Amino acid sequence: MGNSEREDMGRQVTRRKVLRVIAGSTAGVAAAPMTSGREQPAGASRIRQSIAYWCVQQYWSVEKTCQVARELGCRSVELVEPKDWPVLKKYGLVCAIANSHWFDKGMNNPQYHEMCLGKLREAIAACGDAGFPNVITFTGLAEGIDPEEGVRNCVAGYKKIMSYAEKQKVNLCLEVLNSRVAVEMVGVPGYQGDHTDYCMQIVRQVGSPRMKLLFDIFHVQIMDGDLIARIRQYQDYIGHYHTAGNPGRRELDDRQEINYRPILEEIARTGYQGYVGHEFIPTRDPLEGLRQAVALCDA
Repeated sequence: MGNSEREDMGRQVTRRKVLRVIAGSTAGVAAAPMTSGREQPAGASRIRQSIAYWCVQQYWSVEKTCQVARELGCRSVELVEPKDWPVLKKYGLVCAIANSHWFDKGMNNPQYHEMCLGKLREAIAACGDAGFPNVITFTGLAEGIDPEEGVRNCVAGYKKIMSYAEKQKVNLCLEVLNSRVAVEMVGVPGYQGDHTDYCMQIVRQVGSPRMKLLFDIFHVQIMDGDLIARIRQYQDYIGHYHTAGNPGRRELDDRQEINYRPILEEIARTGYQGYVGHEFIPTRDPLEGLRQAVALCDA
């Protein structure tokens, strides 16, 4: 994905209603010590936690978000554009998962394959060079495509690029999104990969160790539930996790229904070595919400 396209994506997100939230105070965010290389923050837990930048970009710059990540013991700021990766590395952080194509036009539709594969290849190359682990990908909207045809199209498309991902040692992580909530950036009505089992058909049929599932706990709760059983079932295929509170894609507090503590304990028990990205939309002071989420998920 070129810089102009990424900037356009950023403008799309910024314009969306999800960013019309009450501005929280950013006081108290002290600059963290700068490090280089892969040094990790002190006191990090068994779960490597990450902050999804798009959720806080109206409050903080990339650098300020890195300072917050260091303060909280997170190891990553994710969904950050490659032009800003030197800032992450300055703070000893990684981009746990990188952007590629958008979620509406995905691999289920052959007419988008050329575009998707181009963006995926560019993201894989950037992650390979930086030593970052994952690239996000999506099925796309159904647009009248039969579900089984959607599986076949996705599998055929991904097989064209998996050898390159394997060579670069980068995972493609296919995200489950909910199609029930008709609020922008909270749900995606018409998204074809809206169930865990459906996305797992694609992952398994692609048949590459670099083809993974992005298990978004918020979206899976809405569409499938039975979260711990599904984590156990698919633990060998999960390349990344996302968190958010339901309903509303809000903070992980007592105003939402997902019991995150046992879920994160189960993730730790599976021996998961990847990252858990906090991808909730703040409704109050973002630092307060992130501090609460990090403590809750400190399995």
